[in-house]
Amino acid sequence: MDIARFFRIASSASIAFVIVVVVAVGGTYWWGGRKLVRKVDASVPPVALPTDAAAIAHGKYLYESRGCTICHGARGAGKQVFDEPNGLRVRAPDITAANPDVAKFRPEDWDRAIRHGVAPSGRPLLVMPSEDYNRLSDDDFGALVAYVRGLPPGNGQPAEIVFPWFVQGLYGAGVIRDAAEKIDHGLPSSPPIAATVSAAYGKYVANACIGCHGADLRGGNIPGAPPDWPPAADLRQDGAMKRYAQPDQFLAMMRTGKRPDGTDVSRVMPFTALGKMNDTDLNALYLYLASPR
Repeated sequence: MDIARFFRIASSASIAFVIVVVVAVGGTYWWGGRKLVRKVDASVPPVALPTDAAAIAHGKYLYESRGCTICHGARGAGKQVFDEPNGLRVRAPDITAANPDVAKFRPEDWDRAIRHGVAPSGRPLLVMPSEDYNRLSDDDFGALVAYVRGLPPGNGQPAEIVFPWFVQGLYGAGVIRDAAEKIDHGLPSSPPIAATVSAAYGKYVANACIGCHGADLRGGNIPGAPPDWPPAADLRQDGAMKRYAQPDQFLAMMRTGKRPDGTDVSRVMPFTALGKMNDTDLNALYLYLASPR
């Protein structure tokens, strides 16, 4: 083969490769845009919301200890969650009645948003980690919503979500999935479970961990997280839980962010929320995570 012919073939192959890459990237970006506005069927039965002080106080506890404050703030007015140099920008919405969209929420709308990751319009709610809340019992869900609906009016700001092109492409390719893709929307809500120091109740509490640590709590890279975030820890008995021979060591870590040897746990762990879990919840969680599964 002469050298000129070789370079012609190589050039043609390079051009073909570039075309294939451009088409593939463009296709996934386009499909990501389509996924952003798709409709999700999440039919839910109405749940009665409690009005008694004890239930609302429990809702406040859930709001503060299950991570809601991390994105929506202590008073529900929303806050900036991500503002990355790569263009990823996420501001959680005000979820008080000052937000005109939220003010119109019926109990069913709250249910779709919190436990299913679906807006009243049927489109997926992006970044909302509903997989963490999907298994909330009706009692806990009702208490949480009753508390949120009683929050004083905030600033009324809506959500702001801006995906850079490559994140939208990964979303289109299925590498990054929204919560509505991960949830079985036909699954009945969890039955009520007594808050006791038991592995069964600990399993229920551990549902709040799956958004980062995965459905099986094996950990690994967190899809869609900023690139400087470390992988989530493996929370099985023979994983990170090997560090905690006694429950008091685990409780101390959850409240201080430090391991028994004094080293810091990842800065992305939401200790401002997790540290508010009461002893019953944390001891039950320890029993479940430290047991064979």
